[in-house]
Amino acid sequence: MAFYCPECNTKSLKIVSKIELPADARSDEIAVQTLRCGHCRFAAMAVYEESRRGALDDESVEHTGYRLSPQELRDLRRDIKQCPEPRNPRCQCATHRKLGTRNKAGRWNGLPDLRSHDSFALRL
Repeated sequence: MAFYCPECNTKSLKIVSKIELPADARSDEIAVQTLRCGHCRFAAMAVYEESRRGALDDESVEHTGYRLSPQELRDLRRDIKQCPEPRNPRCQCATHRKLGTRNKAGRWNGLPDLRSHDSFALRL
């Protein structure tokens, strides 16, 4: 699956790595992903959240990209690579513990420093 790149506007932006985090009080699926454009080499990260709560045929998906500094992106790739089971949201490795923190209400904290980064919609 490829998304439109926010830099070159080609449908060349792909997920190159991801780590699945435990469900929280709002979302049934949470994943942190790294992205790379095969055309212009743009790189970023994304957060995918999906909730299937409510009506039987109702689902809500939020998939947002974030521009990170090259160092932040390298650190995230390294952290994901160090996880022995990135597809297992119940993994108890250091990366899952670091990225999967929750607040007192049981809601995923997200990545707090992302609020200061530019975001973009992921378009199929």
